Amino acid sequence: MHIDPTIELLLTRRSVKPLTMAAPGPDDGELEIILRAGARVPDHGKLVPWRFILFKGMARGAFGRVLRDRLAELEPTAGEDRLAMEAGRFERAPIVIAVVSRVVESLKAPDWEQRLSAGASCQNILIAATALGYASSWLTEWCAYDEGISDALGLAANERIAGFIYLGSPTIPKDERERPDLSDICMEWSPS
Repeated sequence: MHIDPTIELLLTRRSVKPLTMAAPGPDDGELEIILRAGARVPDHGKLVPWRFILFKGMARGAFGRVLRDRLAELEPTAGEDRLAMEAGRFERAPIVIAVVSRVVESLKAPDWEQRLSAGASCQNILIAATALGYASSWLTEWCAYDEGISDALGLAANERIAGFIYLGSPTIPKDERERPDLSDICMEWSPS
């Protein structure tokens, strides 16, 4: 059986740890393609319930200092190693995209659908980056849920981080992990 390349991509896509990514990341043209894919997701009511914040070049280290300072505020006993890790968090990959979920009042699309749309945006970004040959990873970690970091990012009251997407070039071969057996997670409904 011939498998379509798109299906092959979906069946083999794998997250890659940011620490194993290297330069180069996507160039501006590739990044535009990736972001356009991220914006082409189900969006009931045309609400655009997501937006993107890009961290490239020196901005990654500058935001790392924001993360380090916030962690020092939250955990005054944090050691230098932990603070240095936070300072370098966004430098683990050449490009980091914060996907921001923004829920708006709507009769057509409940909050849950809008949040799912932001998640679909994250997934499309991963798939597009993989299709272009880049390593990618969708993480949240503590900084996605911290009010101080949300303030530093300028998030509104109706916004929160859906994920930080790390993009770069792979440095090691993709490994595989065990996936659930479909018989364990799939059932066919029938009337009683």
